[in-house]
Amino acid sequence: MKERVLLHICCAPDATAVFERLSPEYEVVGFFHNPNIHPVSEYRKRLAEAEKAAAALGFLLIAPEYEPKEWLQAVQGLENEPERGLRCAACFTYNLQAAAAKTKELDFPFFTTTLTISPHKVSAMIMLAGQTAAQTCGVKFLELDFKKQGGFKRSLQISNDLELYRQNYCGCRFSLNMPPRIPRPKGRG
Repeated sequence: MKERVLLHICCAPDATAVFERLSPEYEVVGFFHNPNIHPVSEYRKRLAEAEKAAAALGFLLIAPEYEPKEWLQAVQGLENEPERGLRCAACFTYNLQAAAAKTKELDFPFFTTTLTISPHKVSAMIMLAGQTAAQTCGVKFLELDFKKQGGFKRSLQISNDLELYRQNYCGCRFSLNMPPRIPRPKGRG
């Protein structure tokens, strides 16, 4: 019998390749906890796509109530931080703390997150948030950097096959107002 892992899902496309990587070893239960997503129409769209991915791939998806006010309190004072800065760290901490608490509530031994599949996120920041949340709740965080071994590329392929909506910003109201990402040339910086 496989051990259960709670998978914090930030969006359906990122969940695809992560589920594929975890499912041979674990029974995966998805956890769509994203009160950071703005506006509510975007949240609903992403939740519907996560439900679509869960149905297509065959895993249970848990989605608590959408409560953006609590998230706004967690990032208060960090509104003007740049992407990949302190606001993102606070957001990761907030969402992964909720995932760790749900892991404990469900009596699962492990949790992890799809956040590390994104090349736009700092994996070390996510790992620290996951470790801290795990220690607080007395569960284990699977420290897996899903972008490695072509994870992000694989998520693009599966998302395309499933015709999943792929968003163009992380989801929070503050990233919506940020200038677009400019890719750095390969081999620099």
